[in-house]
Amino acid sequence: MTVLPYLVACWIFLVGCYGLVTSHDLIHAVGCLAVTQSSTYVLLLAVGYRRDGTAPVFSDAPTDAPVVDPVVQALALTDIVVGATVTALLLALVIQLRKRHGTVDPDSLSELKG
Repeated sequence: MTVLPYLVACWIFLVGCYGLVTSHDLIHAVGCLAVTQSSTYVLLLAVGYRRDGTAPVFSDAPTDAPVVDPVVQALALTDIVVGATVTALLLALVIQLRKRHGTVDPDSLSELKG
C-alpha cells in the first residue's frame, strides 16, 4: 500500500484551506471550499482501492479474488452530490448578499459584524 494518494489528499486539503483563509472575495472562498472538499474524493478512493481488485458484482470471479469495496464508491458519489449541492447553495447566498449589500468582500460587510 502506498501513501501517495493520502499525501495528495492532504496537499489538496491544505491548498483549499490556504485559499479559504487568504480569500478576500466570497465567490473565491466558495471555490476554495469546493477544492477543500474534493480532497475527500481522493481520500475515499485511496481507502477503497485494492490492487488487482475486481468489481464485486461479477458472478464468474473466483471467490478468493480481491474485490473493491462498493460502499466506498457509493460514499464518493454521495460526497460529489452533496458537494455540488452545498456549492450551489453557497453561491446562491453570495448572489443574494451581492444584491442586498452591493459587495462580496467580507471585510466591507459592516452590517454583518457583531
